[in-house]
Amino acid sequence: MLIDIIAGARPNFMKVAPIVENIKLARADNRNIDFRLIHTGQHYDKNMSDSFFEQLGIPQPDINLEGGGGTGTEQTAAIMLGYENLLGKKKPDICLVVGDVTSTMACAIVAQKSFVKVAHVEAGIRSGDWSMPEEINRLVTDSITNYFFTTSETANFNLTASGVSNERIFFVGNTMIDTLLKNQSRFMKPLIWDKAELREKEFFVLTLHRPGNVDGEEKLKALLDQIIGNSRGLPVIFPVHPRTAKILKAIGPKSDNLYYVEPLSYLEFNYLVQRAFAVVTDSGGITEETTVMGVPCITLRNSTERPETVTIGTNELIGTDPIAIKPNFEKLFSGSWKKGQIPELWDGMTGKRIVDILLTLGVE
Repeated sequence: MLIDIIAGARPNFMKVAPIVENIKLARADNRNIDFRLIHTGQHYDKNMSDSFFEQLGIPQPDINLEGGGGTGTEQTAAIMLGYENLLGKKKPDICLVVGDVTSTMACAIVAQKSFVKVAHVEAGIRSGDWSMPEEINRLVTDSITNYFFTTSETANFNLTASGVSNERIFFVGNTMIDTLLKNQSRFMKPLIWDKAELREKEFFVLTLHRPGNVDGEEKLKALLDQIIGNSRGLPVIFPVHPRTAKILKAIGPKSDNLYYVEPLSYLEFNYLVQRAFAVVTDSGGITEETTVMGVPCITLRNSTERPETVTIGTNELIGTDPIAIKPNFEKLFSGSWKKGQIPELWDGMTGKRIVDILLTLGVE
């Protein structure tokens, strides 16, 4: 059985790493399974690629479709054309897509049109916010998926409510957490640790990248002013997304305790997160990692596709109004932030469960 594993953006590679590892283990055990790791090229950074694959033990992709650049529509078209050309040469038994990036939707569509079954890892998660491109990607992908691998009971419910039969839903857990737990002992101290003289549980980690938070100069400045003004002098480490860096140059907020740094490697970034007093973010995946590491997390969004990080974990969704920052920082400093628990099956074994199920599907 041949599995095409699709990855196009940095979070995708964290999600596929445990699946690749467990397919290799199954092959070593003479099981009938093989894979092609396909990089769509949606996001490509040579510096990231040179270190990222090595850090996480991911093999270099077998194929790069080079579908990056341009608008979301242009990316979708380039990825679809590239994958269609690949399937014209050789088809897999299953196309496995992960998460909710453009590559996921694009390759799922091409696979189905080429009569290749689709398996979706992280199926069924929903934010309910159609203004987010990721939500459209999720809805389209799940509408044409054959096999659904889910991270939570909430995702299971979303799928059954949309008419998916139970026998096609597999509650397996979270591959992002497999990668986190495997690499936790290998986290690397970044240069900013010594430069800023950081101390454990005495600094914030900040990440912002969503257009609603960073594309408007006034909004971004207001958020940063509130974060700095309520941080009680603790260092705020802000790895800056390229989109955000351009705006910061224009508005230039400065503070002795605000540190802009280049995007960090996976092992460096999570070294900081694990030791942070709290994380402030508008990301989704980071809220999963903070939940497992027991780190308080404040999410500057109005909705989340990962509600278990709020209902079970350490995350709180506070919206995007800068005024909401002060009371939540006060709650942090008062020591009354919730402790949180780890969601079911977020145990480091998800990749194995997925591969075991794929092997059973291969004999259908």
